[in-house]
Amino acid sequence: MPIIVNLDVMLARRKMRSRELAERIGITEQNVSLLKSGKVRGVRFETLEKICAVLDCQPGDLLEFRDDEPERS
Repeated sequence: MPIIVNLDVMLARRKMRSRELAERIGITEQNVSLLKSGKVRGVRFETLEKICAVLDCQPGDLLEFRDDEPERS
């Protein structure tokens, strides 16, 4: 998958647990877990905004693009 979710990295940097993040942004801990694992098809900008506000980060700190396809000559 070319989009990598680094939410677990940011949580570790902020020394915060998933449960605390879930409570502070108003979603379930299960949904935070799904976001961390990258098993979601999308995320609402409102949710992304709340995560960034709580973790004091930018969207680019949470999401990363990796092109897994080999370059064509």
